[in-house]
Amino acid sequence: MGQDVRARSYTRADHTQYRRAVQRCLDALERMLSEGLFVEDEWRTGLEIELNLVDPELRPAMNNAEVLAHIDDWRYQTELGRFNIELNVEPRRIDGQSLLQLESALRKNLNRARDRAGDVGSDIVMIGMLPTLPPPSPGRSWFSDNARYRMLDEAVLTARREDVTLDIPGPERLRLSTDTIAVEAACTSVQLHLQVRPTSFARYWNAAQVLAGPQLALGANSPYLFGHRLMAETRTELFLQATDTRPPELRNQGVRPLVPFGDRWINSIFDLFEENVRYYPALLPEVGEEDPLAVLDAGGTPELAELRLHNGTIYRWNRPIYDVSDGRPHLRVENRVLPSGPTVVDILANAAFFYGAAVEMVSDPRPVWSRMSFEAARENFRAGARHGAQARLYWPGAGQVDWDELVLRVLLPLAQQGLERLGVSAEAVDRYLGIVEARAKQRVNGASWQVAATEAFEARGMDRTAALTEMLREYMRGMNANEPVHTWPVP
Repeated sequence: MGQDVRARSYTRADHTQYRRAVQRCLDALERMLSEGLFVEDEWRTGLEIELNLVDPELRPAMNNAEVLAHIDDWRYQTELGRFNIELNVEPRRIDGQSLLQLESALRKNLNRARDRAGDVGSDIVMIGMLPTLPPPSPGRSWFSDNARYRMLDEAVLTARREDVTLDIPGPERLRLSTDTIAVEAACTSVQLHLQVRPTSFARYWNAAQVLAGPQLALGANSPYLFGHRLMAETRTELFLQATDTRPPELRNQGVRPLVPFGDRWINSIFDLFEENVRYYPALLPEVGEEDPLAVLDAGGTPELAELRLHNGTIYRWNRPIYDVSDGRPHLRVENRVLPSGPTVVDILANAAFFYGAAVEMVSDPRPVWSRMSFEAARENFRAGARHGAQARLYWPGAGQVDWDELVLRVLLPLAQQGLERLGVSAEAVDRYLGIVEARAKQRVNGASWQVAATEAFEARGMDRTAALTEMLREYMRGMNANEPVHTWPVP
């Protein structure tokens, strides 16, 4: 989201030129795949964690530029909202003690960032949606000072030709209209990257799609928005609606949204990039100087800047990534399903579950997606987002089952086998999958704890605003202690 743009406005000629440039990038990608030009190393992971800033009263702190200047660490960047920042974690292999080392490094890094943020009157919260966030005021007062966000806002609203309308289901349905895409800033997530071989990419992406529903049931952490109790993982629906370029007429025609789950199992990463070019008009038609085919002819590695920028404005829950490191191209699956938080150890448990289960699914000669319709995976995603710890999911040979039963009987053993295949230490496997097991056995995730805690404060006579504030205060105590959420007492 934060990549800078040069232009302040775009012409019809810019869009025409950009379409040609993206197509040329696509041709170059096809050639690179056919000629086997990619790094064959795999099972490297990177991590992005989006964070909220709050003031001493636990309201959103609109000072991310000041906080970032004070943190003074290139790994921290802006996000769309002035109350958001993002931590980017360097890639590493998934083996041995690496996950335990990552947990230690993340805690140390975040503690330092919290100390620096505190110097300017702010604190940092890892949570899917900040429960004390009020509805946005008209205009762009929420926006970080970055031209890309303003240009993206203008492009989405120009395509819609009307204000953004939210209609989010749940126990306390929310209906709201706003004149910007700023409400998208309420969504804060964890993005798990997995570097894979080109020949394996389709299998990993298909596995990630299968796992999306169980991931949400296990890790939902976004039940409140603007004081309303909504879905267990409200973030998924808000992101879809806040960035929707389609007026109702185009939605009725089946035009694809910018936040798609997908429509089919794939056979190659090329399928996804080709869909990007075929179905999605450009929002930010920035054209660079590179001719990717000429770079290939000269024996170089093209950046494919236009293709990557276009891909960055299509928010698949499992996004294909083309990147270049040390002059060599590689491919990654970017898993964008999970919300931020509740703790560093919970994030690592979610990551271990995803990586282990995906790796083991891919090794199956008759993988689960060959026995399961894509629509079933989509419905699992919806059920996990809506119901969280109360979700029921479809699984081949079992039909509709409670998510905890699916995790305990099927997916947890897969994840353990996959982590062992990766060479992850027994200590790390026990620590992180033990947390997943306990969450499943207790049917607890961040969302269910938030609801239980808020209702407990309301039962004592607090109104919703006060209850959410006190819930967040207790949440931050658990977050800072790094005790997994299933161990948190309900206050």
